[in-house]
Amino acid sequence: DVVMTQTPVSLSVSLGNQASISCRSSQSLFHSDGNTYLSWYLQKPGQSPQLLIYLASNRFSGVSNRFSGSGSGTDFTLKISRVEPEDLGVYYCFQHTHLPPTVIYTQQKSTCLEWPSC
Repeated sequence: DVVMTQTPVSLSVSLGNQASISCRSSQSLFHSDGNTYLSWYLQKPGQSPQLLIYLASNRFSGVSNRFSGSGSGTDFTLKISRVEPEDLGVYYCFQHTHLPPTVIYTQQKSTCLEWPSC
């Protein structure tokens, strides 16, 4: 199975500054169809995870352009420019290039952005 490693575990960023989260895969996520099936999700307190980025770098409909995804192969980055209060929560990377899909739902391998209950 593909192992996903996300860093940092906890990230404290002052509002208005930039945040950067990294995700590394144990295998390349480049699919034979030419796509890279790596997504980023944000889970806010008391809510279900919401999709931010799909195919490594595409913003989902309605997602602020302050969020950007980049990377290829095994190394990926989510950047949040000008962090706002509504950005706070737990961020997850998710791969579905390889079966079984790998999503990081453990606190040790997700990234908490200044959410005290993390």
